[in-house]
Amino acid sequence: MSELLVIVAVSWLAGLTAWIGGLLARVEGTANTTAKREFVHAMTAFGGGILLAAVAFALVPEGLSALGPWAAMAAMCVGGGAFCAVDIYLGRTGGSRAQFVALLTDFVPEALSMGAVFATSPRLGYMLAAFIGLQNLPEGFNAYREIAVGAGRRRKASRILFGVSLLGPLCAVGGYLLLRDSHLVTAALMSFAAGGILYLMFQDIAPASRMRGHWTPPLGAVLGFVAGMLSQALIGP
Repeated sequence: MSELLVIVAVSWLAGLTAWIGGLLARVEGTANTTAKREFVHAMTAFGGGILLAAVAFALVPEGLSALGPWAAMAAMCVGGGAFCAVDIYLGRTGGSRAQFVALLTDFVPEALSMGAVFATSPRLGYMLAAFIGLQNLPEGFNAYREIAVGAGRRRKASRILFGVSLLGPLCAVGGYLLLRDSHLVTAALMSFAAGGILYLMFQDIAPASRMRGHWTPPLGAVLGFVAGMLSQALIGP
């Protein structure tokens, strides 16, 4: 199988986990009990832990290695500011899709980076794909619950998440064809994504994982970070 076909397959599978997460949310039909709410909050925290692992083990190290500390920090600040601007815009226009925005805005730059690094470091590409797939599962679960509020929106939510999965191959192939020889641009993009992810974690994901009067849901963040560590240990250099 050619390298390009491998990138298409791996990136689509990484994106498809968002649809699978939405499918799990759709078929899950238990009553809205305290235990269920704890589970949903834990899923949110798990996604945050995975995102933190992606920042710590993939995005920031690559940015520092290629750009140096000052340029990497600058790119992270630009990324955080850009994601903040998107959040402000959504807030002023009445948007309330924190999990879906988190899914979309970290998936696109990570998929671009994944395709770009495959040419020079397939192991890093596979590691990024693993991070993307793991983080998309809980984000898809929670995004489905946000989108599917109201009658007749369940199919729409599933279609949206399946459509998001197709962005994986598009972005990864674009990164492979356009950025594979632009190591500095790729590193800047990864640092940009790291800054944006950190903003989203503390603005939307971390507060949403907390449940008043319950202390176990944030443990999902620990499990998510451990899952990221496992991915790094199995696939990373």
